[in-house]
Amino acid sequence: MQQAEDFRSESRALAAILEDLPEAEFHSETQFKGWTIDHVLGHLHLFNAAAEASLQGEAAFAAFIAPVLRDMQAGRSILECQFPWLDGLSGRALFAAWQGGAERCADAFAAADPKARLKWIGPDMSALSSVTARQMETWAHGQEVFDLLGHERQEQDRIRNIAHLGVATYGWSFHNRGLDVPEPAPFVQLTGPSGAVWEWNAPQDEDYVKGSAVEFAQVVTQVRGFADTGLQVSGTAAECWMQIAQCFAGPAENPPLKGTRYRAGQATPQAG
Repeated sequence: MQQAEDFRSESRALAAILEDLPEAEFHSETQFKGWTIDHVLGHLHLFNAAAEASLQGEAAFAAFIAPVLRDMQAGRSILECQFPWLDGLSGRALFAAWQGGAERCADAFAAADPKARLKWIGPDMSALSSVTARQMETWAHGQEVFDLLGHERQEQDRIRNIAHLGVATYGWSFHNRGLDVPEPAPFVQLTGPSGAVWEWNAPQDEDYVKGSAVEFAQVVTQVRGFADTGLQVSGTAAECWMQIAQCFAGPAENPPLKGTRYRAGQATPQAG
């Protein structure tokens, strides 16, 4: 399954910038809700392990996720829910555990049937969708780490998987806020890092999103606000979508305000 290899590559890209990071810097705060690099790795490690457990069957997944669900139902945040499972693991030891876990998860999905139905916290999903979600989360949460450390990520055409997930969750972005879904869905035309052009939905001149696939992925994962991108948008449906797009599960989240997410070392954008 190519998506499993794309997830592996995404994990390795993040690992590469952390390989020589001193222990103390794993506790530096990112621009995402005050999470540290340590928090990011713990989150990714937990849900990579959960995805791997889902491949082992419904019972294995239920046993793995039960303590997390209990903590969530008790009102703990998604961040707080990872701490009991991590059991004090942090810093470079957590980095090594996450790195090894990501490789095992990629191996497991590479051998899986892409169409296999897997249990998850939300609705069931295919193995292909599950590992694509792992790539998306690694890329999205990785962005705050790249930003904090001042690294510019060398994007690859595997970003298409995340863009596709963004398009596929068009309706979800509205349903999740209790809004009617505008139809038809806007035409989407994006250019990948290699220069390849990808298209989704029926072509139309009135309602569309066009531009960089990377910037589109940044918007749908909410690592950048739409106003901080050069995406071209036309039509009420497309404009509304880009203000609330959310390709990840969970309660409706508001995208970052203009200028609040950026790479360290760049001129600080105008916040607003």
